Amino acid sequence: MRIIFMGSPDFAVPTLQALVDAAHEVVCVYTQPPRPGGRRGKELTPTPVHQRASDLGIEVRHPKSLKSADEQAAFAALEADVAVVAAYGLILPQAVLDAPVNGCLNVHASILPRWRGAAPIHRAVMAGDNVTGVTIMQMEAGLDTGPMLAMARTPIETKTTGELTEELAELGAQLMVGTLRDLKIHVPIAQDDADATYAAKIDKAEARVDWDRPAQEVVRHVHGLSPFPGAWFDLAGQRVKLLRVEEAEGTGTAGEVLDDRLAIACRDGAIRPIELQRAGKPKMDLDTFLRGNAVSEGSILQ
Repeated sequence: MRIIFMGSPDFAVPTLQALVDAAHEVVCVYTQPPRPGGRRGKELTPTPVHQRASDLGIEVRHPKSLKSADEQAAFAALEADVAVVAAYGLILPQAVLDAPVNGCLNVHASILPRWRGAAPIHRAVMAGDNVTGVTIMQMEAGLDTGPMLAMARTPIETKTTGELTEELAELGAQLMVGTLRDLKIHVPIAQDDADATYAAKIDKAEARVDWDRPAQEVVRHVHGLSPFPGAWFDLAGQRVKLLRVEEAEGTGTAGEVLDDRLAIACRDGAIRPIELQRAGKPKMDLDTFLRGNAVSEGSILQ
């Protein structure tokens, strides 16, 4: 098929690659504009999708908006059979949605209609969902409200958002290729709005660990925000991110260090870090962290 691909972050790269590997003709890639980055924070850095498309020799466009008549005309002039969208980051006007012969298909990282919106993987982990997945959806003007063409599921278990993002990216890539192969026989299924939940964008203010919550909720909070933005607590005036934790034995005042292995009391139960990261440092396991950071039993963490 003649395809326009629209995506930006690492999550979208496997889908782009899978389309190329399946011998589709990706005529153009749309992605977010380069952003300041690099060591100095000033060098313009292209998105992961931009980088992969350039490696593949595919034309890349990165408009700041698709609202202008000129941009919409340029999009329509590509005469695509379908547009494939994966975490693109811009709202698609109706003229763009209508331009490809078969419309625009989206790889969404949840089991719709649960977790419509910007942060479906984070929210599924933080809410304690047992299962998540990917949905291939025919896009329409509403926020992730379009009819569904295909779905695949995977258990969450103890996975972090980072681990699930990688898994769902690959799962979504293969599901999209299969959906395009059988596009003529797929029957769109309308979403039930009564079952919909909204996956709000993660606010950095959510990241501080609240020890006055049950240990199970703290575990989900940490894993849901790992690796980004990273749940954190204050240790001697410095932020320490928790990247992976487990429930531990013991009870005490919320935030109290219960032993020399950094078990930390929650409102109900306790947790123990497995992977941590100090500001400006690489992540480390608990033993490595404790060798350089003495935390006294009985101290209260904030």
